[in-house]
Amino acid sequence: MTQAHVTDPLGGTVSRTVLPGGLRVITESIPAMRSATVGVWVGAGSRDEDPEISGASHFLEHLLFKGTERRSALDISSAIEAVGGETNAYTAKEYTCYYARVLDDDVPLALDVLSDVLTDSLLLDEDIEIERGVILEEIAMQHDDPGDEVHDVFTTALFGDHPLARDIAGDEHTVAALGRSQIHRFYQQRYTASRMVVAAAGNIDHAAIVAMVEKGFAPLLTDPAASPAPRRASSAVVPGVDPATVVVRRDSEQAHIVLGCRGLARHDERRFAFEVLGAVLGGGMSSRLFQRIREEAGLAYSVYSYSAEFAETGMFAVYAGCAPENTRHVLDLARDVLAETAKDGITSEELARGKGMIKGGLVLGLEDTGSRMSRLGRGELLYGNQLSVDEVLRRVDAVTLSDVADLATEILSRPFILAVSGPFDGDDFS
Repeated sequence: MTQAHVTDPLGGTVSRTVLPGGLRVITESIPAMRSATVGVWVGAGSRDEDPEISGASHFLEHLLFKGTERRSALDISSAIEAVGGETNAYTAKEYTCYYARVLDDDVPLALDVLSDVLTDSLLLDEDIEIERGVILEEIAMQHDDPGDEVHDVFTTALFGDHPLARDIAGDEHTVAALGRSQIHRFYQQRYTASRMVVAAAGNIDHAAIVAMVEKGFAPLLTDPAASPAPRRASSAVVPGVDPATVVVRRDSEQAHIVLGCRGLARHDERRFAFEVLGAVLGGGMSSRLFQRIREEAGLAYSVYSYSAEFAETGMFAVYAGCAPENTRHVLDLARDVLAETAKDGITSEELARGKGMIKGGLVLGLEDTGSRMSRLGRGELLYGNQLSVDEVLRRVDAVTLSDVADLATEILSRPFILAVSGPFDGDDFS
């Protein structure tokens, strides 16, 4: 059955079809564009792995591009590049996305390549060994970059024993031990039609996309009674967290700081107020943290805040990079900003500026087909709905000062985790 969900004044017609097997196809037709982006979203990520196979999702993402019965790894990449397109994939904690961006005339090719990769990958032993080396190098490169590593250290401390704490790429031990049988089992169990969403945006026709998906993904569409998998449950219990400090000693010229706490779950209706709060605190050059730490004190070049939402919880964090001797001062200033905001909320001028940043970022970000495809895929897979741009703008506009103040008091009063990387000892911040 096909449904026309939204006809968006700021976009095109969004249509949705559920195929046998529970595979969902959702598209946004924008005739004015000459390009299109197609993505296959799989509801499987690093949090779905058992501890002993940590990194399997990311490993599998690499392997699916190594070859199928019809195409070698070179064939896969050259097919898209020969028409000026690009194809890639990325793994997250709760999903994996494979995508291709091409001219509108080349959408059939893009879908053929993606469906081939997703349904008929060989997963050869020799390819596993090659990619094992590549991924171990990727992990080593991440460890060699303290500015990246400190975020993973923070996340691990924030979520503790919960699967959300694990690094998406796994670690050296689990990646070194992963075998074909483990990866193939994960592939068979998780890469099912009911857990997949095919999203496409650009100069496309919904019926034509559905027909191409039916053909390309036919091996997975064998159960006409299957329904789409329910969205990830939000009722799972996440253990509490106590205040903690984690120091990674590095003989580096710069210190890297991440200070944060638990945030909001994905389906919390207050998420729009939370976005405004994040924009005011560390969303740009006019934000409180940037002004206090960089503009007024001149203690850091890079300072910002960020957040992430998951099914049952989320996180909020502040990052700053500074000279090691300024670390305590930067931390004191960041804590002052957060404490002041928790106590007094924000001003009406900041509220208006925060809303403007979010609305402008949303609309400007939709000027390419890749962003629109991602919005479709995430909406269907993670939220189970498609909010029009106008509806999102309306919800942002509806945020009040008291909404933000109440949320700031609640979130910024939670236990904080501090992760620091630099030339320090473990007790330097106790």
